[in-house]
Amino acid sequence: MCHTLGTIQAKPINVLILSGHTDKYHYWQIKSEYFKAMLATESIFKTEELVLTDSNLYNLPTSLKLSDYKAVVINFNELPWTDFSKQTLEKYVKSGGGLVVIHEADNAFPDWPAYNEMIGLGGWGGRNEKSGPYYYWKDNQYVYDYTPGVGGKHGQRVPFVVHVRDTNHPITKGLPAKWLHQNDELYGNLRGPGKNMQVLATAFSTKETGGTGKEEPVLFTIKYGKGRIFQSVMGHTTATLSDSFEDVGFQVTFLRGTEWAATGKVKQKLPAEMPSEDQVVLRNLESLKK
Repeated sequence: MCHTLGTIQAKPINVLILSGHTDKYHYWQIKSEYFKAMLATESIFKTEELVLTDSNLYNLPTSLKLSDYKAVVINFNELPWTDFSKQTLEKYVKSGGGLVVIHEADNAFPDWPAYNEMIGLGGWGGRNEKSGPYYYWKDNQYVYDYTPGVGGKHGQRVPFVVHVRDTNHPITKGLPAKWLHQNDELYGNLRGPGKNMQVLATAFSTKETGGTGKEEPVLFTIKYGKGRIFQSVMGHTTATLSDSFEDVGFQVTFLRGTEWAATGKVKQKLPAEMPSEDQVVLRNLESLKK
């Protein structure tokens, strides 16, 4: 008896975007459009979005099964979640779920200890030395700095060079060693427990542009229980400014970080055109949707 085997399609990676609120300096709606458009460029992803509203007190629905998703993208900031929602996300990540944290999502939930451990480092929201040390690169090594002070600082929105420090990690393997990132807020002076954290890339925050004068972590991963977390401090967006999201370097690391958080591996191919140390490469929302 002869059997003809058809092409076996890989099971899609289900990704859930949790949206619904950000502070007055950011705009979750624009981020949501970019997240969905970026994920749609890779056939491996199947994306859904859940928009939380204050009518349900920023509570995850009891009917939601986070275990149906391989990764969750946090597109939320400022306002607290209910205890039920916190416990649901904690259990999901600890049991092996992936979490993706972009820019102001590391400002969120300063009083939620498990979230601070999951994201490794965060800023603002009253974070200070009680939240954990500063963490940055100095003299070819990472430094834990316990100096008292607030967590979170950024200078002007300017381009900056991203320096890959771990060239063997699945997320950054094959990327240019240094690449220019489009206008963005470079977060610095982030504080947190920094447990089980691996920094993949840094960028220098110049004092001339209002920054910290230090080499700050911009891409990093964290392990929490069986779960994997990817954080990028890049991605500042307002109602009228979204060019940081147009940067192909940002797009590639977001997509690769999401795949890694979901599976622990990265199988995506790099685009033919990547930014260099002195040249950005941009792809706007309309181009992503083509």
